[in-house]
Amino acid sequence: MRVEKITFYSEGDRLSGDLYLPDGDQGKPWPAVVQGPGFLGLKDSKHYIMMFEKLCAAGYACLCFDYRGWGESEGKQRGWVMPQWQAEDIRSGITFLQTRAEIDSNRIATFGSGGTGGGNAVYVAAVDPRVKCAVCYMGIGNGRDWLHSMRREYEWVEYLQRLEEDRKKRVLTGAGEIVSAREEIMVQTPERKTTTVKKEVEAKIPQQMPLQCAEAIMEYCPEETVHKISPRASLFIAVEYDAVTPEEQSVRLYEKAGEPKKLIMLRETTHYGVYSTYFKEVSAAVVDWYDRYLKYDRVDVTEKS
Repeated sequence: MRVEKITFYSEGDRLSGDLYLPDGDQGKPWPAVVQGPGFLGLKDSKHYIMMFEKLCAAGYACLCFDYRGWGESEGKQRGWVMPQWQAEDIRSGITFLQTRAEIDSNRIATFGSGGTGGGNAVYVAAVDPRVKCAVCYMGIGNGRDWLHSMRREYEWVEYLQRLEEDRKKRVLTGAGEIVSAREEIMVQTPERKTTTVKKEVEAKIPQQMPLQCAEAIMEYCPEETVHKISPRASLFIAVEYDAVTPEEQSVRLYEKAGEPKKLIMLRETTHYGVYSTYFKEVSAAVVDWYDRYLKYDRVDVTEKS
């Protein structure tokens, strides 16, 4: 696997990414997979790179980048999680791949891991026909339900009131409340407080962001558009009893998706533990999915009898 540092623009902001290419020239132009990081994620996360190694070995190029305002990418709003912006950044990444001679511009797929990362892979595939298939790994389909699931009911009611007050403050003063990303946007689990799965990027992850981001996440609902991916293929991978991204999010995405589709449920592990516990099985399933469905036919025939 070879890695090339690249940049491209998304709505005027220059984004920083890594383009992972297979060794040698066999299979060129290569099909490609584009990934935007998960919630509070950066492109340098080790568990992303492990997957890219497997994909490159199977003959796929991979693009991973930092969203606008994150990591090494430009952006005036530093550290904001705004799913709509992120989706546009992924679509710009697809366009960038289509400018590269070594990439098959008609064979591009999305991949997303963790929270909004998985959801973005679904949403972009639903709205952008250039995506030939999608893989959603522990993603969310309904942002409002996701934030609600982290809070007791009285906390949720208070949270909604707080968001309403912040909206009024922004319109009167031009700025809203800045809050802890891990405690007042999402609520981190005990496992998240002790895991080292993101240790190589931990120091670069913003600790605070505007409360306004919670409002954007609540409006984020890939499950409303997932049906538009069909007849292109969707793979959903979830962890049973996942305390970070509850498996019901993936189940609902799967149920609302059209065919072809597949749901893989991983048991006896955790949200962060799965990256090591089932990496071999997950990476093999992802490669198999792309082998089966990341295709393009110059003559496309649909027939019913």
